Amino acid sequence: MKQAYLKYIFALLLFGSNGIVASHIHLSSYEIVFWRTLIGSLLLMGIFFAARQKITFLQNKKDALFVILSGIAMGTSWMFLYEAYARIGVSLASLSYYCGPVIVMALSPILFKEKLTSCKIIGFLSVVLGIVLVNGTATGERPDTFGIFCGLMSAVMYAFMVTFNKKSKKVQGLENSILQLFTSFLTVAVFVGFKTGYRLSVSGADFPWVMILGLLNTGIGCYFYFSSIGKLPVQTVAICGYLEPLSAVIFSMVLLGETMLPIQLLGAVFIIGGAIFGECWGKESSPDTFFI
Repeated sequence: MKQAYLKYIFALLLFGSNGIVASHIHLSSYEIVFWRTLIGSLLLMGIFFAARQKITFLQNKKDALFVILSGIAMGTSWMFLYEAYARIGVSLASLSYYCGPVIVMALSPILFKEKLTSCKIIGFLSVVLGIVLVNGTATGERPDTFGIFCGLMSAVMYAFMVTFNKKSKKVQGLENSILQLFTSFLTVAVFVGFKTGYRLSVSGADFPWVMILGLLNTGIGCYFYFSSIGKLPVQTVAICGYLEPLSAVIFSMVLLGETMLPIQLLGAVFIIGGAIFGECWGKESSPDTFFI
């Protein structure tokens, strides 16, 4: 149990540092996602086959289709997110991205026939207020409207990712993550093909950071996540999961020197607090979705 906690927390901190690592890579947002998904999925495949796990998605084509659609949404979400990192900073982009679960929570009565409890409503309204406080004061004299749009679209596409993934009942665990991550890679690869014609290159200065993002933050992070959540209480996984957005904001302020106005910090409290309240007290939470 202790080892599972350590692996889970380490995975969350790795995911929370994604924006920090990406800030050292001088590539476009879609190129960063291209290399991240390629390297991460190859590592996970290696772990999967080294552990001699069985492939099951071929026998569950309907569930596999949902995972593939989820992977397409995830690849698109990441391209929006990394563009937001570059335009409005890691802290504000991360807070926008972490609104994704609340969108799913608000739509759960329609999508999953779940009851919309008062706790969910309060949590959703809290997050909406937080979004207004964070992004409404992020404009300054020369607002980067497209950057804010990318941050919010990353959350919307995250909602699609979760929706499709929750439809898959038989393709789970590490196999689910591999199929989803590899589909994300193919999605970004198609976009890159139309955008640049695969004229990709990584400089010597960028190479170590690209490898860290792909191997450590994505591959190892996903492996630690999936090898630990099954051994931990569901409620613990749900509550501790918000260490990820909290660490992303703290890392960006401490390591990148990003600053947030007091009203934006209040907005961050409303976003993270509202999400925790709505998810953990609105229903019994399930650890089948996560941020990476």
